[in-house]
Amino acid sequence: MRTSKRTGVGDFVYFTVMFLLAAYFMFASVQGDFGLFRRIQIEAELTSLKSERDRLATDVSALENKTRRLSDTYLDLDLLDSQARDVLGLIRPDEIVLN
Repeated sequence: MRTSKRTGVGDFVYFTVMFLLAAYFMFASVQGDFGLFRRIQIEAELTSLKSERDRLATDVSALENKTRRLSDTYLDLDLLDSQARDVLGLIRPDEIVLN
């Protein structure tokens, strides 16, 4: 009788420890530094960073185009005129300014 009682207690302790270890590893696989939630967060951040990269690439290409158009080898007079008006506040002699 005595040995069967010990075996029951030993089995209970063994299964309790195994259950707690399994619960810990399941929790770590979901909530941990390398868990599922962190992976979803990283993928969302990756998507937003890719869209920002694409937006910045578009801005850079627009600025490169303006720089090329204002360079010594290729001068766009319309762009130069609009930049002078915006930055320096210049007007042509044949224009009337209304305030």
